[in-house]
Amino acid sequence: MTEWNPDEPTPPLQPGNQPPLQPEQSTAEMPVVEELHSTPEEPKQHGKWRRRMVRTAPLLAAAALGGGLAAGVVVAVDDDGGSTTVIQNAEAAPEPSLTPIGGEADEPTATTADLEVSNLGDVLTVQEIYERYSPGVVQVRTLTAANELGDAEDFFGQQPRGLGSGFVIDKEGHIVTNFHVVEDAETVQVVFSDDENPVEAKVLGVDPSTDIAILEVDTDGRALTPVPLGDSESLVPGDTAIAIGNPFGLDRTVTQGIVSAVQRSIRAPDGFRIDNVIQTDAPINSGNSGGPLLNDRGEVIGVNSQILTGGGVSEGNVGIGFAVPVNTVRNVASQILETGKVEHAYLGVRIQTISQELAENVQLPVDEGILVAEVTDGSPAAESGLTGGERDVIVNGDNFIVGGDIVTHVDGTPVTKSQELVDVVANKRPGAEIVLDVIRDDGTTTTLTIELGRRPPSGG
Repeated sequence: MTEWNPDEPTPPLQPGNQPPLQPEQSTAEMPVVEELHSTPEEPKQHGKWRRRMVRTAPLLAAAALGGGLAAGVVVAVDDDGGSTTVIQNAEAAPEPSLTPIGGEADEPTATTADLEVSNLGDVLTVQEIYERYSPGVVQVRTLTAANELGDAEDFFGQQPRGLGSGFVIDKEGHIVTNFHVVEDAETVQVVFSDDENPVEAKVLGVDPSTDIAILEVDTDGRALTPVPLGDSESLVPGDTAIAIGNPFGLDRTVTQGIVSAVQRSIRAPDGFRIDNVIQTDAPINSGNSGGPLLNDRGEVIGVNSQILTGGGVSEGNVGIGFAVPVNTVRNVASQILETGKVEHAYLGVRIQTISQELAENVQLPVDEGILVAEVTDGSPAAESGLTGGERDVIVNGDNFIVGGDIVTHVDGTPVTKSQELVDVVANKRPGAEIVLDVIRDDGTTTTLTIELGRRPPSGG
């Protein structure tokens, strides 16, 4: 079982996938419980990541097809030198890697209303979607100052750095792309489908924690084709997924696939995690960064950001890509358009869902809820008196930290999954309050009202 973190950075090279629940077992099939004790000489290692996770999803290294994090997922816990209960060990998964897909360049009013869910009704063919909305997909080119080593430069003393994709979201010239596409660029240019001449773009704001950037171009609104924004909340595996972008500089290429999975997690450029990420098999490659992933109505459901490669010679598509969900993008874009910056709320806990296997094998005050695995010193959670777990338990290969508080309600609403708390924190601003109903390890209950802080600047 992966451990979830609504606002903390994640350790490098850790998966964000939740393994599927195992079939219910009879009493006769229950595995034997064995204790693994640390020696008295084993020192405590505060702040070190435990790497004894078993039966986790494949390890993912952060990359820049895109990158991605609204609230974080962690799969490791501090080693406090205590005993660990292990129930049925399982083998660890292999380690594929995420590969950058930001390609190399071959050459040098009512904006917030447009960010609402479009709710288009008609299902369209791929051809119809391409004809309607590919004009709203742009090529993003970045330039850096020419160095002193004689590199080729353009008339402005700059040299090509890379290229990616983006898409128009309103008639005022606002464009969504990935943060890693424009990171450190001296100049950003966009190229529209009806004109090969690049237009210089202003970077209005960026959010490294979600790998999203908002650009602005000064051009005639009548020439702009906004791409409608959909809703990523209701996506399920098997839904249609269509990508339009500029793989390897091949402008406005369309590919089709399906939503392979939802609620994945990927690492953002600043080390935090992006949650609720969409996994797709629609072919995306270097240069697709920042381009839209669309549903069968032509609505944006995500921003293509990363791909997974098998670690071989080729760094091209192998059928596993990741897109930042449009609901996260909408929240980030709205903040940038309103204030020019993005602030993420901070609670200061690591949390886990109580699984059916855990409830059946370990005595807990309740069978459903969210385990508070760890509370960060000095955080809003710590100041409120929220208590973290005290001992490790591994059930069928999933690691849990028990003995701390269990959250049963958030803002008065019952919760049973970690992601529910993650989403609430992600949708609040620093200074907002969150109300948690918790059950202590001794069975007593209490209600805590916590003022959320501001997330630390980097996940490292």
